[in-house]
Amino acid sequence: MMKCSIQTICDATGGILVSGNGDAMVVAGVSTDTRSLPEGCLFVALVGENFDAHDFLAKSVEGGAAAMLVSRVPEDLEAGERAVIQVDDTLLALQRLARWYRDKLGVVVVGITGSNGKTTVKDFTRSVLGQRFEVNATKGNLNNHIGVPLTILSTDENAEVIVVEMGMNHPGEIAPLCEIVRPHLGIITNVGTAHIEHLGSRDAIAEEKGALARCLPEVGTLLVTAGCDYANYYQDRTLARTVTVGNGRGMVRAEALVFDKNGASFNLVVEGQGQSQVRVNVVGRHMVNNALLAAGAGVALGLAVDEIAVGLEKAELTSGRLKRFETDGITVFDDTYNANPESVKAAIDVMAEQVTTNGNTKTVVLGMMAELGRFAEEMHKDVGRHAVGQGVRLVTVGAEAAPIAEGGRELNAQGVNHFDDYSEAAAWLRKELHAGDLVLFKGSRMAAVETVMNEAFSKN
Repeated sequence: MMKCSIQTICDATGGILVSGNGDAMVVAGVSTDTRSLPEGCLFVALVGENFDAHDFLAKSVEGGAAAMLVSRVPEDLEAGERAVIQVDDTLLALQRLARWYRDKLGVVVVGITGSNGKTTVKDFTRSVLGQRFEVNATKGNLNNHIGVPLTILSTDENAEVIVVEMGMNHPGEIAPLCEIVRPHLGIITNVGTAHIEHLGSRDAIAEEKGALARCLPEVGTLLVTAGCDYANYYQDRTLARTVTVGNGRGMVRAEALVFDKNGASFNLVVEGQGQSQVRVNVVGRHMVNNALLAAGAGVALGLAVDEIAVGLEKAELTSGRLKRFETDGITVFDDTYNANPESVKAAIDVMAEQVTTNGNTKTVVLGMMAELGRFAEEMHKDVGRHAVGQGVRLVTVGAEAAPIAEGGRELNAQGVNHFDDYSEAAAWLRKELHAGDLVLFKGSRMAAVETVMNEAFSKN
């Protein structure tokens, strides 16, 4: 994590030291949260629409912060020997500090963006590159204008690679993140309809994600999915070498792909370098593609195919990403972290591919999908039609998910159930599901579909 003098922070952020010793050291990195404050850190008092961290400066002193970065100094602040650095805008100062530290580190940076799969690709990439390098990566999904600089600033000085996830939901957000991290490798997972409410079209979403491709240096590498509609578009707009990956096609590809209820096995083939057998404990073709993008990062940084295979097999994925557990003989797939039309359809396809016997059922429990704007009703209905068309039993939860059920009923009124009340949905599931059945839970973060899952089942 970042270690430097108070005066260095002032120089990097353009701040003024209003109290404290400029020669003192910050030795435990940077934090924006007084609830998890490392002793000796720099506390950055961010200001948002509904909060002002300047109200918690006293708590940062109690928590052991060595310094505070503020845009105003409260009259009642008793900082003691702590340094107080004042700037015009604490968020911009945090980002400037991250840019400075990024230059100081001299590491290889892998930037990841896309409509779906960013966190999974990040987890796979961290594991693959960790077979040879000291790697820091985005924690959880801290991938925005605050999380990205915190990721950079949390990196130890002995790190060799940083894997940075970069998200967006409005135009003009990816380019500033690229300016902070200045990646050598870029991974664009796909272009879907997530956040179409704010972008207006897939073309606009592709253009926004394309900021990553455009920022890469000539000596860099861009990794894209061979089947992506915009693969050629990105290749034409980057100075970097473009490498495609895919199931059965691309320079890095999966061949002889076999699924079972616990995961997938395939031959990882790297054109011109060889192949290696891989077993990953995640289901779904889209998940295999996520693994292949990470494998491409390994290829770009010189790892052998066997090293990459080991990294893929050892990967530990962030919770809520199509994780599987069993309770009372029922197989539960937890994909509750977030949702958009493409990721929901991919998860439904995973369920459709599962094999059941003795009349056991396959059920998908879906909540609403956020940030679809004027497209919301039709996209929800389309997901419902897709579910019924794939032959799974459909359950929708929450009033805003009702159009999913409506779409499903257009094809078949049987096998579609909607519940406004989450407890009623959980009770129905407990009654209807039996040993040998499979059930998937998915919805946008704000839908909190895990509430239904946790009430209906207990993770063992």
